[in-house]
Amino acid sequence: MNTAAKVPRLALLISGLGLGGVQRTMLTLAGGLADRGLVVDLLVPDDRGPFRRLIPANVRLVNLSRWWLRVPVIRARKRRKALLMAPAIADYLRRERPDALLSASHYVNLAALWGRELAGTGTRLVISQRTQLSVAITNSKLPLLRRRPLLAWMTRRYYPRADAIVAVSDGVADDLAEVAHLPRPRVVTVYNPTDLAYIATCAAKPAPHLWLEDGGAPVIVAVGRLAAQKDFTTLLRAFAQMKATRPARLLILGEGRLRPQLEALARELGISDVVALPGYAENPFAALARAQLFVLSSRYEGLPGALIQALACGCAVVSTDCPSGPLEILDHGRYGRLVPVGDADALAAAMHATLDETPDPDRQQARAAHFSVDRAVDAYLDLMLDERAAAFKRTAA
Repeated sequence: MNTAAKVPRLALLISGLGLGGVQRTMLTLAGGLADRGLVVDLLVPDDRGPFRRLIPANVRLVNLSRWWLRVPVIRARKRRKALLMAPAIADYLRRERPDALLSASHYVNLAALWGRELAGTGTRLVISQRTQLSVAITNSKLPLLRRRPLLAWMTRRYYPRADAIVAVSDGVADDLAEVAHLPRPRVVTVYNPTDLAYIATCAAKPAPHLWLEDGGAPVIVAVGRLAAQKDFTTLLRAFAQMKATRPARLLILGEGRLRPQLEALARELGISDVVALPGYAENPFAALARAQLFVLSSRYEGLPGALIQALACGCAVVSTDCPSGPLEILDHGRYGRLVPVGDADALAAAMHATLDETPDPDRQQARAAHFSVDRAVDAYLDLMLDERAAAFKRTAA
């Protein structure tokens, strides 16, 4: 076969197959690219994890594991593992010669940049920023005097070497351009893909909690890791305020280290009987389709997938106006109320007002369609394949 006629091979690099929004969206993107007839490899430093079973059948899993990535002090630290992938990435690029490599998240992006330099193959490289880089720098576990200069310096030095730079929202793009000293036009916004057909199928399945089926008081649902970023503390305080004036129940789907603190706060606020934390839900869509309201209380995001998924289920939504994503997803409040971060009073008022309304589910779902798989796939094809992209595109209306 003539080389020009060969089907392009694309590689997608992620930090692993553990639970997380980045992993879910990259798996969705991998499947969408493979469905267009492209050869797609999914590169991971460790092929274990709960999301392994979600890898599309037409996507090849490539385990980059090397002995140094299995050392306990490295294996337990996602950042260290990501940065030490570079030699394995280089080996893969020399061996497989993909047409393009797409990486996701800042430490993985750096590993991809270093791996390509080691390989010397000139592989086209697209890097994608998934959350606010400034927040990642502030939250770094490095000592205070080192954390700001080091990650910022690395991104300023190496990010410009990528062939294309993607951000998952305009807010993330603005932040990245400022922190990494990049010209703003160099950063292209491509919204994460949301598999609307998959969500619709899952939403019709049995509900993951009895409250969603018993016909009792309205159920408010939140979804996410029990971590400081999601700020479920403010959500509990807001819910307690609202509960004083009307019956309601709160269901928080997710798991994390803050479980004991959140359960203790619920007891302190006297709402334990109407708050449930049943853990991670494999199918949150069945809950979102039955809930009276979805709430995102985050302090920061990149492009919150749960908010788009709630819209796709036709659910009413309330969100903090956190950096970044909700403002863009909800079109400045047209599809759901936006409140300041950490403001329990404002969140309680918005929840109360939204429960008194019934949004048109078709309108909510139409907004979610703006974040479809087809739109994302078309955009990434342009960035990864240049003039060859047209042969594989199916632009959504």
